[in-house]
Amino acid sequence: MPVISFANAKGGAGKTTAALLLATELAGQGHRVAIIDCDPQQWITQWAEISGPLHNLEVISQVSVASLQCHLREMRDQVDFFVIDLAGARDALVTTAIGLSDHVMIPVQGSAMDAKGAAQILDLLALMKEKANLAIPHSVVLTRVTSMVTTKALLAIKGLLAARGVNVLNTPIGERIAFKELFETGGTLRTLDAAKVSNLDKARENAAAFAQEVVRLMPARVVRSGKSRLVASGRLAA
Repeated sequence: MPVISFANAKGGAGKTTAALLLATELAGQGHRVAIIDCDPQQWITQWAEISGPLHNLEVISQVSVASLQCHLREMRDQVDFFVIDLAGARDALVTTAIGLSDHVMIPVQGSAMDAKGAAQILDLLALMKEKANLAIPHSVVLTRVTSMVTTKALLAIKGLLAARGVNVLNTPIGERIAFKELFETGGTLRTLDAAKVSNLDKARENAAAFAQEVVRLMPARVVRSGKSRLVASGRLAA
């Protein structure tokens, strides 16, 4: 029952897209997934309302510091993965979620490399380790990477972060029409129509490779559920 949080104190880093891609890909593989939407913008909650019920996937909205801990405790035997989409901030809810996470994913735009928000999360993780002796595994995932970003540039970015002891995923998330389409039409990459969305096959490959790499980072092997369940999306909780 790994808890995976997506955090960047600066908005616009591709955090919500990365969280949704991971959650829907894992659910499509047969894992039971709960997305906890802690972002005030509620993009994933809106996506869930458009999508309707989806197999193996539940979205929990209107989350507070207290209710977050309750959800994790009460649902631990019902799901295989928790995916938490956090606000583009550094507040009490972000701090609590990070402290409860098995792994923190820090999305950073691969093109501009404006890492100020990421640096705040890295500083928070360092502070938790220093003050509370709480070492939380974390990785940077490069997002919104376009064809204009060369392999040489990506290697330079990875080298810079590696020099600071930060793990960078080998799989960047590309800037793809299919990823944006999910928030417009709902559903998942598996349900989108390839005749209407360009390069959908490449988007699916990207999401699958990303999810596979994230799963490898988890502390324990997650056994796929025997059969997929139909669960309600968009459950609200105070």
